[in-house]
Amino acid sequence: MTRIRRLSALVANQIAAGEVVERPASIVKELIENSLDAGARSVRVAIEQGGVKRIVVQDDGHGMSAEDLPLAVSRFATSKITEAQDLERVATMGFRGEALASIASVARLAITASTGSDAGATLVVAGGEEVRNGPAPHPPGATVEVSDLFYNTPVRRKFLKSDRTEAGHVSDVVRRLALGHPTVAFELKHGARVIERLPGTPDAGARVARVMGDEFLAQAVPVEASGAGDARLHGWVGLPTYTRAQATGQFFFVNGRAVKDRLVGHAVRQAYRDVLFHGRHPVFVLFLELDPAGIDVNVHPTKHEIRFRDGRRVHDFVFASLNRLLREARPGVEPAPVQYGTGSARERPALQTSMSLAELIAGERGDGAQGSRMEAPAPAAEEGDTPPLGYALAQLHGAYVLSQNREGLVVVDMHAAHERITYEKLKADYQAGAMVAQRLLVPVSFDVTPREADLAETHADALETLGLVVERQGPRSVVVRQVPSLLANADAESLARDLLSEFAEFGSSDAIRARSEELLASMACHGSVRANRAMTVPEMNALLREMETTPNGGQCNHGRPTFLVQSLAEFDRLFLRGR
Repeated sequence: MTRIRRLSALVANQIAAGEVVERPASIVKELIENSLDAGARSVRVAIEQGGVKRIVVQDDGHGMSAEDLPLAVSRFATSKITEAQDLERVATMGFRGEALASIASVARLAITASTGSDAGATLVVAGGEEVRNGPAPHPPGATVEVSDLFYNTPVRRKFLKSDRTEAGHVSDVVRRLALGHPTVAFELKHGARVIERLPGTPDAGARVARVMGDEFLAQAVPVEASGAGDARLHGWVGLPTYTRAQATGQFFFVNGRAVKDRLVGHAVRQAYRDVLFHGRHPVFVLFLELDPAGIDVNVHPTKHEIRFRDGRRVHDFVFASLNRLLREARPGVEPAPVQYGTGSARERPALQTSMSLAELIAGERGDGAQGSRMEAPAPAAEEGDTPPLGYALAQLHGAYVLSQNREGLVVVDMHAAHERITYEKLKADYQAGAMVAQRLLVPVSFDVTPREADLAETHADALETLGLVVERQGPRSVVVRQVPSLLANADAESLARDLLSEFAEFGSSDAIRARSEELLASMACHGSVRANRAMTVPEMNALLREMETTPNGGQCNHGRPTFLVQSLAEFDRLFLRGR
């Protein structure tokens, strides 16, 4: 007698249901996707007890005939593909033909539908067995009712959470699908309470505002990028100052399908790496449109995961588009649509100043005296258009620059702003292989540990590519002979010590090259103006002008904001003016 036996249809369906039906939200997702594939313009969802007791999804799509209903609850029966080649260009939300069969095996399922050309029909299934099949009146479309989830698999039911938690997961599913399909109206009710009511709109921004909130759009930058092969990336990414403690508020859609993809996630994180405060997560709603032949959606039964046929190209496209956009998101610059792979970013005229920041911020003057605080007054507004960050007024507690622009008062963190400016210049020189260095007239010698001396000798070439020449003098001493010219006034010993400690952490020279931007950020911090450094008005104005032409000028290298604006209207409210 054989030990291998064929499983019954019910057991096979329940095994499949373990992958497809995790909780009520999984059922809602599958049913709404069916409605969207049926061309629905309106989808209504009603749940009771978090969806465990009852789920009803009603749509106005093209419906089903009486002959279609029995097939709809059979495994691997679908209207969306017919042959193996169709899997290479799946354009619908569903295609596997097993969702309804899986649901019917672990719950009581009733489907009532009409194509519009017939009066309608209904099918009732419980535990995979047909209970009733016959005519029933119904307008064009379909209504699917799922009740008593996991009634025949009580062990699975014990893993469900509270009604409130399950209802929250259902709401998340509806909101996510609503973001991907703004032209479709959605309604979600939990008992008698309406949780979501989202009218259909051709304006994707209006749908995003309803789901994410007006604050997100106010703190986001629109994305519009095109690439090879009719690839298109559009949507909104939050500014680096608008972040969350957890990776919520991140929505990515590929051809209208909400997906979670590690490759895309890495590309987004890389785009934000220079501007995001540590431990924080960006917020975004992004839509990627590709030829269906370029993706494989037949990866997992839940269809949350996909596989790109050319993953590297997709990664580079997403990264380059967002990186360029975030670099342009600075004072006075309106980001332009990105044409990926067509050349460099559009050129922008730089605001002119009489002296550069490098000339002005050079530490102590030759005679050892600081310049007069009032040697050059700020230009009057009528002399020309006021630049985005305005003109400097004063310095506050040696740490902040106060400036006046058309909106009101601008407060600039001078160290954070100069750090970003220096970092971007160092990065540009490093990437161009033209790090300008300066020999020290008097080399700086200092004692180190034997481990640090070994590192200085081992990684001398890597240090030199960063513009720093450090030589070992003995078992416990090194000498700095050359520094990047942008950091000529920095503390050479402190700079070398910090880089050696980071080399000790990174290990190999390959890791050092991979993390070169982090090293440059550390160097920029050493070369930036410090708190309590008295600045003249021309120096402050030069700092403001450089900020306006520096990529990522709105944040320092660690993601902190470099400036804040307090409008006159806000001052009027504070002082009760006009009341």
